[in-house]
Amino acid sequence: MKDRSMFGKLFIITQLAFGYTLFAQNYSVENAFPNISFTDPVGIHHADDGTNRLFVIEQPGKIMVFSNESSVSNTETFLNIMSIVDQDGGYTEEGLLGLAFHPNFSENGYFYVNYTDYGPKRNVIARYTVSDSNSNQADYSSSLIILEVNQPYTNHNGGQMGFGPDDGYLYISFGDGGSAGDPQGNGQNLQTLLGTIVRIDVDNITNGQNYSIPADNPFLVPLAARDEIYAYGLRNMWRFSWDSVTGLLWGADVGQYNWEEIDIIYPGLNYGWNTMEGNHCYPEGSNCNTDGFELPIYEYPLYVDGVCSVTGGFVYRGSNMPSLNGKYLYGDWCTGDIWALNYSEGGNSENESVIQSGINITSFGLDQNNEILICGNGNIYQLISDEQIGMMGDLNQDGLINVQDIIISINIILGGDPSDYELWSGDLNEDSVIDILDIVLLINLILTS
Repeated sequence: MKDRSMFGKLFIITQLAFGYTLFAQNYSVENAFPNISFTDPVGIHHADDGTNRLFVIEQPGKIMVFSNESSVSNTETFLNIMSIVDQDGGYTEEGLLGLAFHPNFSENGYFYVNYTDYGPKRNVIARYTVSDSNSNQADYSSSLIILEVNQPYTNHNGGQMGFGPDDGYLYISFGDGGSAGDPQGNGQNLQTLLGTIVRIDVDNITNGQNYSIPADNPFLVPLAARDEIYAYGLRNMWRFSWDSVTGLLWGADVGQYNWEEIDIIYPGLNYGWNTMEGNHCYPEGSNCNTDGFELPIYEYPLYVDGVCSVTGGFVYRGSNMPSLNGKYLYGDWCTGDIWALNYSEGGNSENESVIQSGINITSFGLDQNNEILICGNGNIYQLISDEQIGMMGDLNQDGLINVQDIIISINIILGGDPSDYELWSGDLNEDSVIDILDIVLLINLILTS
């Protein structure tokens, strides 16, 4: 497939210490690895093991591994389970859907996959182990089934998995079971794992299962609910991720006919489906009681200008695009639109268009440097910007770190309106807030330079 490059333009007014400068940022999406391609890629991951490798999920049932170098010309098959992965014919939401590396992968070699199988239709969560003799190949015979969840229909299988950065537990998303409108009412049924995000402990085994229930899960006995459930009322969350700075768990829930939504996931909360779709009663035009539901932090209407299905992404914490720092990047599968959502707990979240890529975005991913990668159209793309990066602490971009930068930081603390660059450059401890701690670090930089 030919290398593709799409360009979008976002103009930002940057306030400097002694005036205003207008500059243009050109965002582009480029084929990150033009010499390789993939079969139906639906996920891209790194193992957080310092090897700078990338792992791509191919929906029919393979995981491919390669070095994160733009000139790479070949991939290796890390795992091939096509013989046990079942998919519906044609367009399908089934297949190999999720991958998560154990936090101690470097030591134990464990990784987890989420795939669909038939007889009966179900999601299978299984653990595999990397080969003792080849770090680029898994031991096929090492499969250990952790959890299986029956699926009544072929669609809405969820598939995302990830280990909580603070607790080390495995989180898994399951769709509502499929069809349309949740005919079985799974979204509001705490007796099923369908329509939920679950949280389990895969390092400890209890009650004859290959996992145990964390002691602080929100729906433990004597509540009449499945102990595994962390949050519920979800239709089909297609990708969730944690902000590496704030620890917030972000998710994108695919809508039915009218609304796509972005959620912050908290333990024990009910996100409304199928009583609600986004902020609105479902079905459209009906009346409902919204008490007890956690509403999305953002929604966008379906089938406007071609959009059709949200694909969740990541809060950007890389170093190459300061203008996007702290913003949640996500997209739409049909149009390839990529947006940046600037979240505010006060309800004034702002959504801005980054680029209309034209890619059928199946998933976002991160490399080991937290730079954004994108799956779609048989390739892996990267989001890049031509903005001048500058350096931490140099808020006025004069190439020096001095008292002028301290003045700008103090003005920000006192209520000034900082630019995206200033927010990035002045946040020296990377906690998403510019405060006295950053002033202390800035002074230390000046004194030691």
